[in-house]
Amino acid sequence: MTALSGKQENTYTSRNEQALRSPGDVIPAAEGSARAMLEARSVALVGASARPGSFGGRMLAEVSKSGARPRLYPVNPRYAELGGRRCYPSLAELPEAPELALLAVPDAVLEEQLALAASVGSRSAVIFGNAHEDKQPGDTRPDLRARLASVARNAGMALCGAGCMGFVNVSYGLRALGYTEADPLPAGPVALVTHSGSMFSALLRARRGFGFTVAVSSGQELVTAAPAYLEYALTLPGTKVLALVLEAIRDGASLRRVLATAADRDVPVVLLTAGSSVSGRAMVAAHSGALAGSDGSWEALARAYGVHRVADLAEFADTTELFAIGRRARAAVRAGHNPGGCSGGVPPRVGLATVHDSGLERAHVADVAESIGVPFAEICPQTKERLAGLLDPGLLATNPLDVWGTGSDTRELFGGSLLALAADPAVEAVALAVDLVHELDGDPSYPLALLDVAERTAKPLAVLSNLGSVVDSELAGRLRTRGIPVLEGTRSGLAAMKHLLDHARRPGPPGGAAVLTIDHDRQARGAALLAGTGLAGGGLGGSKLLRLLGEYGIAAASALAPADLDGALAAAEQIGYPVVLKTDEPQIAHKSDVGGVLLGINDAAALTEAYRDLTGRLGRRVLVCQTVPAGPELALGIVTDPELGPLIVVGAGGVLVELLADRVVAMPPVSAASAAELVTALKVSKLLAGMRGMEPSDLGAVTRAIVGLSDLALELGDRLEALDVNPLICGPRGAVAVDALAIPRAG
Repeated sequence: MTALSGKQENTYTSRNEQALRSPGDVIPAAEGSARAMLEARSVALVGASARPGSFGGRMLAEVSKSGARPRLYPVNPRYAELGGRRCYPSLAELPEAPELALLAVPDAVLEEQLALAASVGSRSAVIFGNAHEDKQPGDTRPDLRARLASVARNAGMALCGAGCMGFVNVSYGLRALGYTEADPLPAGPVALVTHSGSMFSALLRARRGFGFTVAVSSGQELVTAAPAYLEYALTLPGTKVLALVLEAIRDGASLRRVLATAADRDVPVVLLTAGSSVSGRAMVAAHSGALAGSDGSWEALARAYGVHRVADLAEFADTTELFAIGRRARAAVRAGHNPGGCSGGVPPRVGLATVHDSGLERAHVADVAESIGVPFAEICPQTKERLAGLLDPGLLATNPLDVWGTGSDTRELFGGSLLALAADPAVEAVALAVDLVHELDGDPSYPLALLDVAERTAKPLAVLSNLGSVVDSELAGRLRTRGIPVLEGTRSGLAAMKHLLDHARRPGPPGGAAVLTIDHDRQARGAALLAGTGLAGGGLGGSKLLRLLGEYGIAAASALAPADLDGALAAAEQIGYPVVLKTDEPQIAHKSDVGGVLLGINDAAALTEAYRDLTGRLGRRVLVCQTVPAGPELALGIVTDPELGPLIVVGAGGVLVELLADRVVAMPPVSAASAAELVTALKVSKLLAGMRGMEPSDLGAVTRAIVGLSDLALELGDRLEALDVNPLICGPRGAVAVDALAIPRAG
């Protein structure tokens, strides 16, 4: 949504304002400016209006509803009074420096008004408008948005926007809005930061089971980015969930710090993303960048800090509600504990349990759950016996469970079934999977059964509805106020349950913590090898790059770079036939694409013929390489994100790179346990495990190669835009890098 559409009524003179601060005064530090914004005790409303329905009128009305009762100063030269308050012709004439200036003015005067706010000592501002400028020919100044950012940064001001809806600090009682929202807004444990104004309004009006400590529509984030608001939110005792709708990573270092704090405090983070933050150059020049794509940075960030990424707004709302008002799941009880009367031992499969009133809907839920990886608990024989005593004849005691037979004693039947499942040690959460429609006969059995169960189990309990539009909103509201989430879609609700279960299973940092250490001697040797592999055309390759991999524990095929045919023949004798002949021309990034890799050369005559063919077609630079036995192939890579730094990419290798686009992305440092998890997440992991008589690959060697690449990224990542190891041939006796390509960082 865009502020200030239609006719603009505000007029301002184009005079230069004298700075009110003397040259010796200290400019306010940026630290604490976000708090000064969100807890402002004095607010200037520049562009406030008396015209009904105007943006300035709505802004004045909304801020006036603030429970914190900040001192308000309407500013507009057209009025002497607004809403019973004196209206000032200029920010320069206010009786005090406002902690927050709301700028509801045309883009043409934004710079002037922000500079004036800075000069009078305002510590923060909100820019609702889009800050668009049509520059005239010959105007060499930075664009308007850059100039606005410069003004705010130089003054140490927090700046919300441009192109935003403003914010609401529900905990403190401050509404900085230009659009009408409910009053009061729902209070609760969620801190919301969104780049989208439309989603800001949608979530404030969602009528779901969650409320907010603070909600910010941060817009373009010209100065103050999402991490600053989140850092503030985490200082509020009531913040239990962070809910983020982001389209770009800004201030990556601060974002990582905030997410680490949230993970340490067990505050779930729900994230809906759009857009790209991966370096475009690396995407074009290297397979690793292409594999990481526009989503790789978000994936790596989420994996590193246990962030719950969601696919759409429906999943976002269901997941946020589940974390905000529901109980937290705990990892299923393991061997030796027997709370439900089941025999000891490790449950064969732990997860969700659901109770249904429809056989077809039960099957549908099972289908959807399998498609998105939601596990159903495998209940024990004692639980099955307990269920059998409740069910009508002909119904099977299974999970998921269909209990509908004659429909008699509905409250007792559903409540008893839910309790029996909740008592099973393999069950981590339980849901009543019914549509929660308005019952025309007034039967309250379902909600009463849920309330009965809620009093008798500590495990997470929710309603899983198949269709949000049929949910009885009044009934759902009553359940939500009793701490029972109502999830409003099959796929979104099941995905939310998966997030809940995944959160419970995290033993700490996902995959086990890696120790960040730098081997300075190795780093120096690696830097020297990188410098020695520089070739015309910007790419880095050759035998020295393979040697560099060896420095980091990544086994590489032997490779020699001969100067002529005699040198090639000598190299082959040294390495041992059969050999592989490859082009080593720097302008050829992907050798196989141009017929630059010749395999199976068994003797000197074959090598002589291959050498003359290859050098005649592609140039005199070649490599003579060791032949590595065939096996499953992976691609390993490093790609540099402008905000997050180097990322590790692991995917299907060889010709499968483009065919499958099967990959995972992680942030270094990567531990051995994390590396194993990355491999397991790939579709090609089944090939590595051995299929149809194939020997399993040496997964230990594969994980060591990934850890080695992570170390390389940490020690040499500032010198690289991207690095490819493709293929890494994985066999039963090791994992060997056959080819590599590096893209150096410019400058």
